[in-house]
Amino acid sequence: MSESEQHPELDTDTTTFADLGIDERVLRALSDVGYESPSPIQAATIPALLDGHDVVGLAQTGTGKTAAFAVPILSRVDPSAKHTQALILAPTRELALQVAEAIGKYSTHLPGLHVLPIYGGQSYGVQLSGLRRGAQVVVGTPGRVIDHLEKGTLDLSRLDHLVLDEADEMLKMGFQDDVERILADTPDTKQVALFSATMPSVIRKISKQYLKNPREITVKAKTATASNISQRWVSVAHQRKLDALTRILEVEDFEAMIMFVRTKSATEELAEKLRARGFSAAAINGDIPQSLRERTIDQLKDGRLDILVATDVAARGLDVERISHVVNYDIPHDTESYVHRIGRTGRAGRSGQALLFVSPREQRLLKAIERATRQPLTEMSLPTVEDVNAQRVAKFGDSITASLDAPNTELFRKLIEDYQREHDVPLVDIAAALATHSREGEEFLMPPEPERPVRERRERPDRGDRPERRDRPQRRFDDEDSHHRKTGTELATYRIAVGKRHHVVPGAIVGAIANEGGLRRSDFGHISIRPDHSLVELPAHLSRETLDALRSTRISGVLIQLTPDQGPPSQRSGPRAGRPDRAGGKFSKDRNKGGKFSRDDRFSRDDRYPKSGKFSRDDRSGSGDRSGSGDKFGSGDKFGKRRPRD
Repeated sequence: MSESEQHPELDTDTTTFADLGIDERVLRALSDVGYESPSPIQAATIPALLDGHDVVGLAQTGTGKTAAFAVPILSRVDPSAKHTQALILAPTRELALQVAEAIGKYSTHLPGLHVLPIYGGQSYGVQLSGLRRGAQVVVGTPGRVIDHLEKGTLDLSRLDHLVLDEADEMLKMGFQDDVERILADTPDTKQVALFSATMPSVIRKISKQYLKNPREITVKAKTATASNISQRWVSVAHQRKLDALTRILEVEDFEAMIMFVRTKSATEELAEKLRARGFSAAAINGDIPQSLRERTIDQLKDGRLDILVATDVAARGLDVERISHVVNYDIPHDTESYVHRIGRTGRAGRSGQALLFVSPREQRLLKAIERATRQPLTEMSLPTVEDVNAQRVAKFGDSITASLDAPNTELFRKLIEDYQREHDVPLVDIAAALATHSREGEEFLMPPEPERPVRERRERPDRGDRPERRDRPQRRFDDEDSHHRKTGTELATYRIAVGKRHHVVPGAIVGAIANEGGLRRSDFGHISIRPDHSLVELPAHLSRETLDALRSTRISGVLIQLTPDQGPPSQRSGPRAGRPDRAGGKFSKDRNKGGKFSRDDRFSRDDRYPKSGKFSRDDRSGSGDRSGSGDKFGSGDKFGKRRPRD
């Protein structure tokens, strides 16, 4: 790259969007959504793209990259022309939807402009109708874009702008061949913008090969997490997590919250328990249909839902302005996931809160997160019983105040006055009875915690007096599927039509299938890459929607054609089937003369155990003669390691 710029010093307090040469209609839309001053990546990138330069932008997630490339594209697009003028590639369907939604907001005052997201997991009908209607801006995942190009339903022959968003993630997920194919098959005159959090060698290679004299714009962050996110952690044992969470929810002032857990089943379980405790909660995970996921997120956005329980994969690309808190109910095992999780709050300059539950055994993970983010987390104490009860009393008073202006107040006042005259009961007693009735028998105040009995420490017997321990049965684990047996997941083997000759690696297989099928990495079992195909263990009962999406998934540009594996033509008898017997026998004379060891060269039972009799003890040690022959056993022979059977 001939030009490289770094912009950590840009003063966004004095620079405005009006200073960047943006189209007046787009500028008005930015003002409508509340944008006042550009972020550093926006202030540096927008003028370069408006001037027609190719750009490589290096910045972490949550810094405003979407507006950095969307604003200049919208300023130059022609809404009256119905052909596709801009294509944005995103690694996941969640990010594609997020980007399409943001561009839709920025194009409010551009009548006639259509933005269309295309991604795996959505029916082709919706996408085909949108393409036929004419979409000037298409946002899609690489695999689905390739599908439409091959079907002839997406025409990029007159493309003016191409954006690679989160390019490093796309390459990690195995989309390198798809991305390079799209870059090569689109017009040479197009403008290319590449955005990435890191700059591995493969991205440098792509930028050198497909970008024309690009401007490299780097915005360095002092920490790996945004400074406007307050990060706290609380020490709590695993079995007390739900009670601890309940106390925090009762005391903490939050608008909307997203909670992260490790497994799909945990999302449903935790959401159900929170609903039982009176909180408005729902779950999203890879098994939930896309239509239901979108409805759930809409409920979170408009306030019908306050708490979302999610897995990492299901929450990718999620950007909801109401999210004020992120709770790591299960601590992530890698620091990158932690950064992505808490990035769901504190977006676009807003402040946010991040809470992390840490069990005593997970202290090392906490230290790793602090080292990676270069930011210490503040330890917080759990709210006490007194704190919770004080909050409940305050909310009770607020609810009374809010109900005084309710429409039916006059009607109920008359009914209570009639009841008072008829039964001669003080008003305060009637009010207390009504409050009790509204609780439906539930306790209003949290009872005090019981005091834990102090255990008397028993003196240990001397080692000499200690009774012998009985032998405990050894626990056996199958390392390959222990996780799936613990979670109750039944796996089945599937065949995909890519193998070693396509230069695939396990990471590419996992990335592509997880993204297009909405699966988690822990859903995968053993992966065996063969010369012309691969075998992948996946959950046995995949939904029809997932199977349809996976059958049209591509890896290295090749349709994987996922089907259940039928096994080899004939079942082998054991793990050593087809291999020479190393426990006994010797090579044939042809082998000793330099011939190869063939299947026919293997000894039969009669060859190994001569008809003339059993081996003697001396024979097994290798020092005796074999009955009926004059051959001596050499020291290298391994007969006698186990006693031959009759």
